[in-house]
Amino acid sequence: MDIKGQCWTDEESDGENEPEQFLYGIQGSCAADLYRHPQLDADIEAVKDIYTDSAVSVREYGTIDDVDIDLHINIGFLDEEVATAWKVIRTEPIILRLHFSLSQYLDGPEPSVEVFQPSNKEGFSLGLQLKKILSTFTSQQWKHLSNEFLKAQQEKRHSWFKAGGTIKKFRAGLSIFSPIPKSPSFPLIQDTVLKGKLSVPELRVTRLMNRSISCTMKNPKGELFSYPPNSQVSAGGHCKNIPTLEYGFLVQIMKYSEQRIPTLNEYCVVCDEQHVFQNGSMLKPAVCTRELCVFSFYTLGVMSGAAEEVATGAEVVDLLVAMCRAALESPRKSIIFEPYPSVVDPNDPKTLAFNPKKKNYERLQKALDSVMSIREMTQS
Repeated sequence: MDIKGQCWTDEESDGENEPEQFLYGIQGSCAADLYRHPQLDADIEAVKDIYTDSAVSVREYGTIDDVDIDLHINIGFLDEEVATAWKVIRTEPIILRLHFSLSQYLDGPEPSVEVFQPSNKEGFSLGLQLKKILSTFTSQQWKHLSNEFLKAQQEKRHSWFKAGGTIKKFRAGLSIFSPIPKSPSFPLIQDTVLKGKLSVPELRVTRLMNRSISCTMKNPKGELFSYPPNSQVSAGGHCKNIPTLEYGFLVQIMKYSEQRIPTLNEYCVVCDEQHVFQNGSMLKPAVCTRELCVFSFYTLGVMSGAAEEVATGAEVVDLLVAMCRAALESPRKSIIFEPYPSVVDPNDPKTLAFNPKKKNYERLQKALDSVMSIREMTQS
């Protein structure tokens, strides 16, 4: 009787396990059917070749046709002061996470974009601006991207360098495609404006020279804010030029990120256009003074986490400080400084450094004397 009971129990347990075994078989077959698209593998290898093996990491989801590609953007080229003002950790890469279809890659849906620093989760406002920029860039590129298109572009490039190719084709290949430098300090710049004006040798030399300069250009005296004419501050526009697809989409978006990061302070966080005032740059990312951007920022809260204020031109800041100094030298200062400023003491939050009930114009004069002009700040 016990034996029969035991046999019945075994049969029952086998029957209960059948659905689990069946589901396991389905999952196993699904996992076997999923594969990584060859073009995705080629693009990942291109990132490793041009950067390092640690510049890209891949996370697959097993039974679903999704994959996360993490691109590590090195920001060590930023100055320590700039990194502090922008609230980023310059010794830690910025992670650009792209969510692709594992089997379709460029033929699949448009990838979602995430930008973050693992150790900088609080107040990473730069990530919001960069995410908006790269999401827009990806959407624009995705309209004409496909696996076949990318493969055709790369095969066309390789055909120019085959032994059977003509000298003319070989020279054409040199003039259009040249090796991408590994250093993030030298972003790829394609000067499409000069194509019709320069001959092939001149164009090639120009591109090589362009790679030796940063997107943020300074004048010979080292002044970032020297109030030049608008025609002299248009160099930042090169940073929005689109790198080639010769090494794949992943390398393209990494190069574009490296072009944009050093000049994020030159562009509005809302409209991604250069600031409208003369010097064209802020100490840190801000909203431009265009009416629609100001309205979107203050009323709708658009990109409120990416910037703290609307941009004010360096000339305006210097003018306000100069007017304040002139007012303190006036015999009518008690009338001009009404209301008297109320400022909390940074060393003691419970007291006021400038108290309207205890007006001290000499202390205010000393505080203003310690304020440097924007030009002096950028020269130091």
